[in-house]
Amino acid sequence: MLRGMDIKGTSAIVTGGASGIGAAVARQLAARGAIVVVADLQAEKGEALAAEIGGVFAQVDVTSTEQIAAAVKAAAEIAPLRSVVNSAGIGWAQRTIGRDGQLESAHDLDSFKRVVAINLVGTFDVVRQAATVMSTQEPTESGDRGAIVNLASVAAFDGQIGQASYSASKGGVVGMTLPVARDLSAAAIRLNTVAPGLIETPIYGEGPESEAFKAKLGESVLFPKRLGTPDELASMVVECLTNSYMNAETVRVDGGIRMPPK
Repeated sequence: MLRGMDIKGTSAIVTGGASGIGAAVARQLAARGAIVVVADLQAEKGEALAAEIGGVFAQVDVTSTEQIAAAVKAAAEIAPLRSVVNSAGIGWAQRTIGRDGQLESAHDLDSFKRVVAINLVGTFDVVRQAATVMSTQEPTESGDRGAIVNLASVAAFDGQIGQASYSASKGGVVGMTLPVARDLSAAAIRLNTVAPGLIETPIYGEGPESEAFKAKLGESVLFPKRLGTPDELASMVVECLTNSYMNAETVRVDGGIRMPPK
C-alpha cells in the first residue's frame, strides 16, 4: 500500500500563489482537499483564486516578517498546517560590470540585495515560521508533521549572463535545502526544493510575437522541445509534499535543458 501524507482537510500556504506556478500549485492542492492560503502581493488576483478554490487570500510581502506571521497564523486557525510552498520571487538581469569601466555602470547593489532579500531571505523566513507551527502539531498517520517545498530555478546551476543576483538567490535556496531538512527532521517535517526550467507563465507575455519567442526558447530544451506548463511543475511540487520518503532533495523539472551563457 502506498504510504504518503494525506492533505485532505488540512491547510496549506502558497506564497506567490496568485499567478503562474504558484496558482497551479494552489489549484492542485485544493483538488486534493487542502484549504489553501494564497499568499501574494496581488490582492485582486489572489482573492479571485482563493474564491475559485475555496481558499483564503492573505496579502503577503515575503520581506515582511509580520505579514508572513499573519498568513501562518491564518492557516493554522483553519486546520492543521501540513503544506507550505515558497513560490514568491522576482527575476533580475544586469551585468556585473559596465562597458565603460565606471563603477556607476556596474551592477546596482541595492537591486542585488533586493533580489536576495525576496528570493532567499523571504523563503527562509517563511520556512522558519511555518515549520515552527508545524512542529507543535500531532503527526499524520504517515508520521509527517508537515512538508515544505521551496522553488529555486535551473539558474541556480546554469546561470546566464546578467543573472548574478537571481542565480545567487536561487543557488542559496538550493544550498540550504539539505541543512534545513536536517534541522527539520527532528520535528518530522520534510523539506525539498524544485528547480523549474523554462515554464510557460505570464512573464513571456501574449500574442503572436510572444508565441514565436516561446517556440524559439523551446528549441533549446532537450525533450520535449517546448516550454513546460505550470501544471507539470505543480505536479512535482505536490509529489514532494505528499510522498513521505521524499526529503532533502533538489529536483530539476526542465525537460533536460542546460542553459547556455546567453
